[in-house]
Amino acid sequence: MQTCVIRAGCITGPNHSGVQLHGFLNFLVKTNIEKKIYNIFGYKGKQVRDNIHAKDLVNFIRHFINKPRIGEVYNLGGGLKNSISILEAFDLVYKHSEIKMNSKYENKNRIGDHICYYSNLTKSRKHYPGWEITIDLDSIVCEILEKIYDVKK
Repeated sequence: MQTCVIRAGCITGPNHSGVQLHGFLNFLVKTNIEKKIYNIFGYKGKQVRDNIHAKDLVNFIRHFINKPRIGEVYNLGGGLKNSISILEAFDLVYKHSEIKMNSKYENKNRIGDHICYYSNLTKSRKHYPGWEITIDLDSIVCEILEKIYDVKK
């Protein structure tokens, strides 16, 4: 059967409705703009998130539809280049919003949380050499700020 399983990292973009435990980057931007407190759960805020813009994910699906394979599994995310820790994300969002992040640290980590995860995109790129991550973290944050919060830099 020509089908696949896609196990995605943190899917993001301006249309994502991030909440505290899901949608890391969108929720972080929202918390920053609204000047609320962002709760960091364990690992001293150094846990790394793998972010893929929804457009890049959809583009991969288009590649698959155009050249399907049988029963493949793809770990699909932003890869190493689109991975960022919570503390690094604070700095990135501040760079574009110019609003200092308010945070509170809780020593207990989230159940099931990984300290570091990013997708190995080797198989995806090998099977679909025309596919690539096209939207980087800076662009993602700017897009969220501009389209949702009308913040332009």
